[in-house]
Amino acid sequence: MLEFVQNNIFLTLIIINYVIAIGTAIFIILNNRNPITTVSYILALVVLPFLGLLIYYFFGQEYRKDKMFKRKKVFDNETVKKWEKKLMLNDYRLENYQSDFLHNKVNVVKLLQNNQRKPLIFGNDVKILINGEKKFESLFKDLEEAKNHIHVEYYMFNDDKIGSKFIEALIKRAKDGIDVRVNYDYVASGITNKTIKQMKEAGIEIFPFMPVWFPNLTRKLNYRNHRKIVVIDGIIGYVGGVNVSDEYVNPNNTGYWRDTHSRLKGNIVKSIQSHFLLNWNFVSEQEIEITDDFFPNVEEKCGDIPVQIAASGPDSDYPHIMEAIFTAINGAEDYIRITTPYFIPNDQMLTALKTASRRGVDIEILIPKEGDSWAAKYATNSYIQELLESGIKVYHYCKGMVHAKTMVVDGLLSTIGTSNMDYRSFEINFEITAIFYNEGISKKMKEIFEEDVEHCEKVDIEDWEDRAFWEKVKESFSRLWAPLL
Repeated sequence: MLEFVQNNIFLTLIIINYVIAIGTAIFIILNNRNPITTVSYILALVVLPFLGLLIYYFFGQEYRKDKMFKRKKVFDNETVKKWEKKLMLNDYRLENYQSDFLHNKVNVVKLLQNNQRKPLIFGNDVKILINGEKKFESLFKDLEEAKNHIHVEYYMFNDDKIGSKFIEALIKRAKDGIDVRVNYDYVASGITNKTIKQMKEAGIEIFPFMPVWFPNLTRKLNYRNHRKIVVIDGIIGYVGGVNVSDEYVNPNNTGYWRDTHSRLKGNIVKSIQSHFLLNWNFVSEQEIEITDDFFPNVEEKCGDIPVQIAASGPDSDYPHIMEAIFTAINGAEDYIRITTPYFIPNDQMLTALKTASRRGVDIEILIPKEGDSWAAKYATNSYIQELLESGIKVYHYCKGMVHAKTMVVDGLLSTIGTSNMDYRSFEINFEITAIFYNEGISKKMKEIFEEDVEHCEKVDIEDWEDRAFWEKVKESFSRLWAPLL
């Protein structure tokens, strides 16, 4: 036997690979996951010896069922429960608001209140910030006026030019006595140990989200914190697509980067704060004392916009953001406008869009012509044909990279967040989205969409059908791995 192994090392390794692969495939099947995802991983195990196992163990493990991330202690905190109870709407009030301005969008409100204890909150001020330049201009002003604490959570946090300016502002406020806490994603960020040391010496608490080290690599690489949020004094919050990195502020020597962020002021920031504290407890391995300073009373009316927060990730029982968007699409009566850098939908979302279009809803989707990922670009393109055949208009943004993640429905509901229209955002990463139930904000969001369309090419179905054969091959191949992208 030993002699056979020595003389047939490669054959032996292949046999061992497929023995492990068969066991892994049985485990995947018994886990009762999405059939398309299951088939994708089994296909990888079969046709890609060794590599298929690496793909699954690096990217395929699911933690929503494993409950790796604990949220109960934050959500059951008396301070958090007190403001939730105060702001949560009962059925009677919802019925009044339904006839007043929510109409069938009330179903989205009910979904998030029932499943995630996230109330629809009134009296907020909302500013839409186009691109990183406007976002950081506004953010730096608010940082200067912080009085108690600054909470920062970013997917990409680099110490390049804009990052260094941001860090300098945080260090200054920390030295002024403001409590500054920073949580950055370990995989996506490019912040040096030297910079981290400077921040700590200034009094900033800073922790990476799920550092990736062997042997924990396979448990941690896949699930990332894709959120981009800042909370200042529990009253001002920022949510959207803009990371802390130079390309987001469009320096002259790089391509144009189109993005959308939002500045929120009012009680809605309490919803964002609770999710920051949830992740902070996880990354810092602390049970931070939750005080009223984190959830201050905002008695005066900051604005007139009702807002609701949807958040999802491996710490949630359900894909809340996907379900909220799905519900909004199914309730659409007039039009839907979607901007997303990656359109790799699951079956539920794709069916909802196509059936909405076929029942008369005017749907337009804006995606980049040239994205920042080869595989994601071709996977996205693989869905265009069936969208066009269902009557959905598709636009390719040509001015640069469009990274905004927004949606407008019927001039009554609009969203700005971190979630892309893809499987990874819906099922794997930590994401957060602000939902606005306001005609004025929806009108502004639709105007922004129309301005972006001016820099687009409309995809013509006949021209699209005539694209090169090899383009179709690349699309079909990339679509096979869509659940992994």
